[in-house]
Amino acid sequence: METVEEDVEEYSWREVVLPRLVPVAPDASAELERETGERRRGRDLLVAVDFGPNSKHAFDWALAHIARMADTVHLVHAVSSVHNEIVYEKSRELMEDLAIEAFKTLLVRTNARIVEGEAGKVICREADRLKPAAVILGTRGRGLIQSVLQGSVSEYCFHNCKAAPIIIVPGKGWIMSLQKLVNSLCFEARKVGELFLFVVLSV
Repeated sequence: METVEEDVEEYSWREVVLPRLVPVAPDASAELERETGERRRGRDLLVAVDFGPNSKHAFDWALAHIARMADTVHLVHAVSSVHNEIVYEKSRELMEDLAIEAFKTLLVRTNARIVEGEAGKVICREADRLKPAAVILGTRGRGLIQSVLQGSVSEYCFHNCKAAPIIIVPGKGWIMSLQKLVNSLCFEARKVGELFLFVVLSV
């Protein structure tokens, strides 16, 4: 566990130990090595997780639409206390299941961390630390625009996260900024102009 003082606020976290996953298929390791070599460097993707269905929906969406082989998915779970062993074990079980799913689906590597604090602040701090190509998080789906504008975690991240926030609305698609859309299409982070709201409805 680590604790860092940021201004007057303490920033405490614990790395979650995940199993070391090795491809079972004989050609999988070679394919992963070739993919890594061709792209030179995989991207970092941050996915905010909790025990709710919206979080799992966002994770599944990230694997289906954003992640690719050689990327690293960073799972982040905001908790009230990193000292609570029950919370740690439950978080570890959740993140281990997600890591195995990501590896089986795309041979994607996964890192995991639980961080003490409010979810919105935790996600933005981790985004500052990791400089990911995208930050993917779910929302309760109170309405496509309401989900972003009514004081939720997604709203906080949309306005305060310097990385690419992609907000997954259950059954309605995803919301991101025009700047972040360009970043995702280019598969790299770039700063382009002002921040605009961009809404896309998935089928």
